[in-house]
Amino acid sequence: MIRLVIADDHPIVRAGLVALVGGEPDLEVVAEAATPDEAVAAADRENPDVVLMDLQFGAREADTGADATRRIRALPAPPYVLVLTNYDSDADILGAVEAGASGYLLKDAPPHELIAAVRAAAAGESALAPVIATRLLTRMRSPQVSLSPRELDVLEAVAAGGSNTEIARQLFVSEPTVKSHLAHIYSKLDVTSRTAAVSAARQRGILR
Repeated sequence: MIRLVIADDHPIVRAGLVALVGGEPDLEVVAEAATPDEAVAAADRENPDVVLMDLQFGAREADTGADATRRIRALPAPPYVLVLTNYDSDADILGAVEAGASGYLLKDAPPHELIAAVRAAAAGESALAPVIATRLLTRMRSPQVSLSPRELDVLEAVAAGGSNTEIARQLFVSEPTVKSHLAHIYSKLDVTSRTAAVSAARQRGILR
């Protein structure tokens, strides 16, 4: 019997996954978690084989699914972690894999694909959705643009519609500093405007 913990902040999603798993004779849900901390605690307490992990748990949660994955994989007898999320940016995928996730699926995956991925993860095999595997291979084969954490903060604020003045206030820096970061971002992304920078970053998977 493959024992599962389902970690997702949406009760409806958890209920749907419990119902799906309930139809499989070799799968059993032993706990549900609505926060990253609950997921780690359940993984430690229940000794499951696999944790189905969302990546985002709402604005109130400082930790992400990747953070929880890292903590779970550091347990004395760690279960495998299978990420199940709506997010497919390169940063999300790489963050989860680097944290120790055995697999990465999107929530629009067919039920049979999810069940197969759970069984593969429990067997210690990699379980990447085809589109995710393709994205990872493409990223590995092509040179990547790398923005610094502060440049990423600035670009995310730009994507949210912030002006230079608003971004400076939000990040506790001066406006000239914001302009300097933007100049570096433009250079790295080979663009000349804020709109083009956001568009290029989204196309490259740097921003959601």
